[in-house]
Amino acid sequence: MLTTMDDRNEIIKESKLSICALGGVHEIGKNMYVVQYGEDIVVIDGGSKFPDESLLGIDLIIPDITYLLQNKDKVVGMIVTHGHEDHIGGIPYLLKQLNMRIFGTAFTLGLIKGKLKENGLLDQSELVPIDGDSRIELGSMSATFFRTNHSIPDCLGIAFETPEGTVVHTGDFKFDLTPVGGQYPDIHKMAALGERGVLALLSESTNAERPGFTPSERVVGKHIEEAIVSAKNRVFISTFASNVHRLQQVVDAAYLTNRKIALLGRSMVNVVAVATELGHLHIPEGMLVDAAAISQVERSRMAVLCTGSQGESMAALARLASASYRGAEILPGDTVILASSPIPGNERAVSSVVDNLFQLGAHVIYGSGASTGLHVSGHASQEELKLMLTLMKPTYFIPIHGEYRMLLQHKHLAESVGVKSDNIFIVNNGDVVDIQGQVAVQTRKVPVGNTLVDGFGIGDVGHIVLRDRKHLAEDGIIVIVVTLSKADGSILSGPDIISRGFVYIREAEGLIEAANKLALAAIENLHEDGKPVKWTMMKQKVKEAVGKFVYAQTKRRPMILPIVIEV
Repeated sequence: MLTTMDDRNEIIKESKLSICALGGVHEIGKNMYVVQYGEDIVVIDGGSKFPDESLLGIDLIIPDITYLLQNKDKVVGMIVTHGHEDHIGGIPYLLKQLNMRIFGTAFTLGLIKGKLKENGLLDQSELVPIDGDSRIELGSMSATFFRTNHSIPDCLGIAFETPEGTVVHTGDFKFDLTPVGGQYPDIHKMAALGERGVLALLSESTNAERPGFTPSERVVGKHIEEAIVSAKNRVFISTFASNVHRLQQVVDAAYLTNRKIALLGRSMVNVVAVATELGHLHIPEGMLVDAAAISQVERSRMAVLCTGSQGESMAALARLASASYRGAEILPGDTVILASSPIPGNERAVSSVVDNLFQLGAHVIYGSGASTGLHVSGHASQEELKLMLTLMKPTYFIPIHGEYRMLLQHKHLAESVGVKSDNIFIVNNGDVVDIQGQVAVQTRKVPVGNTLVDGFGIGDVGHIVLRDRKHLAEDGIIVIVVTLSKADGSILSGPDIISRGFVYIREAEGLIEAANKLALAAIENLHEDGKPVKWTMMKQKVKEAVGKFVYAQTKRRPMILPIVIEV
């Protein structure tokens, strides 16, 4: 039956506004949020995060979109606030499961296009460009936008106009009043939203524990220039590839000292290409040289921009530090600048890379941004978070994008500027805040979790597979191969034991021989009554006999895999 306009208006009148995080609260990374009114769902961001050491073999973690798949007919589109990996990294994998329109600024879409092209999805994806002056209709809702500052160009906050009221999502932001790229925060538009009335505000919390204001990106330029001017030989600068403003300041300093620029690392090359094409990065003609030409340029006239500031093992800087980067090397007397601060959890990897650089004889400038002046955060500190709250004057407040202690501190900041404590919701991923008749409650949840990406597999690696990988990594494996006669079940060959990651067989021949005998005895015992023996029973008995013996001898529990072959 067709729905008439009167029917739709009646549905809207009875509908409620719902806000939910599918990722991005109580964590840093894989940001995804949902704003729903009635039959219309809008998704905000589709990020990813990298796995920790416990997730063996996993390449990426993305949000679980079970709720969106259950309601795919209601999804009217995704709006992407900016182009960082924790906001766009999951989009190719999400689009393989759920096709939807993607709205984003030119630079953000430029980065997304590269990912979609790699995954063969570009031709079948609908990418819609927006800017700070756009207005888009999303079913029963509409969205307008306001410009913000961050450590990447073309960032937007979102204002959803719904029948229930206005919902604002800030995206990642800070208030940089002297931005390098000339993209000033649209404070007037933010204030105008607050004057008209904001029902609910979702604001990022990354630096909620940090007092004061976050310094302008512009202050970094002077320190980069000083470091490059004082360098006697080749200069290697490692920073986040997405921080185009930082890249521009490196280019400016290199130009001042008459140096050529080369790029190392795929993400660095990709971002520079997109930023240059869209006019966010300006490199003088003839200054950029191919990576293969690094060794051909006089050392005092060469600057190299490379990835790997977080110590990633396969990134350019780590390979340079281990002298394994083909076609480029760091020589004694070269200067290496880490224009970033380690993300929590990456300190050990960064420290290892720095140590290797010192062993190569390089002069290394590293450390937190405060100590070197070569990095400032792209996130708002406490005074800026309070400024955003004061501009928006929300009735309800939901802190997002941060671990629990950050969300809690952001709540205290909101209370200090007049937001009622009862109107502040610290939620978990999956918690739904429902608003109807201007009254907000949090009483229900939707399915959420982590979807693990392993190669081409999306979500096909679960707890059992990870448990087995951990078992293999810690204790190794013993494979016991036995060949039986199909006619009478007699042993034709074996048992033969193969060990990997458990013991070196040549140095443990006695142990392996004893295990062989136990496996043979277990098989022969099953044949004593003359009845046919099931494979499953044979495997179980062999596994038990060898497992008990190995543990008694080594206090280790390798994975034991019996293989029975009938011929």
